[in-house]
Amino acid sequence: MPFTLATWNINSVRLREPIVQKLLKEQGPDVLCLQECKSPVDKIPREGFAALGYEHMVARGDKGYNGVAILSKSPIEEAGAFDFANLGHARHIAGRLENGVTIHNFYVPAGGNIPDREKNEKFGQKLDYLTDMRAHFAANAPSKAILVGDLNIAPREDDVWSHKKLLKIVSHTPIEVDHLAQVQDAGSWVDITRQDIPDGLLYSWWSYRAKDWSAADKGRRLDHIWATSDIAHAGHSSRILRDVRGWEKPSDHAPVFATFDV
Repeated sequence: MPFTLATWNINSVRLREPIVQKLLKEQGPDVLCLQECKSPVDKIPREGFAALGYEHMVARGDKGYNGVAILSKSPIEEAGAFDFANLGHARHIAGRLENGVTIHNFYVPAGGNIPDREKNEKFGQKLDYLTDMRAHFAANAPSKAILVGDLNIAPREDDVWSHKKLLKIVSHTPIEVDHLAQVQDAGSWVDITRQDIPDGLLYSWWSYRAKDWSAADKGRRLDHIWATSDIAHAGHSSRILRDVRGWEKPSDHAPVFATFDV
């Protein structure tokens, strides 16, 4: 039975509850994965989401930063929450749907501003986090699984507004791209978005710093939907809802969608 999944870095689920509800009302995905919820789990505004049919949730939260949640119309059971790189952050939650599909929701560390782990502890944490993800999936081969989230890396040249200008900018440096590729290879993950949309510039994030983000269009594709090779053929209808970036009091990310016939 087909189901549609969306992933969205919401940049505070409580502050942006109105636009989460707007997305749920207008698009009605069966599953919505949120990152950077910036809320303890017990403070996530579940009642409003449940009233729209999203009665089920698995989540991990931190006060004021990080945080991941999976909202679902159908029952979902927690399937793990790993503290990669031992950071003590709420950056991963996994849930299993009744159809047996496991969804991994990730918020990979952004990595700060300097792409040098000797000068920037946060960049080192990001690389260590990715290394631990790779080791985990190498040791625990995933199957019938989907990995989504703000991975904070735009891996391809056409995932950024200027490959040349961003080569030394955190999120598009060669070392980050290589680390992400190793995670992907370790789990035999398939990039569903690029499977569906193989060519052309594609972004899911635009900085708040731009006075007119849409006109400048200096975006990056930081948000991803992957699937294990055994169900990758079932993924389709990928899209990024660019217009959502322009909603009232928006996140700096736009939601990414895909449908799976599983």
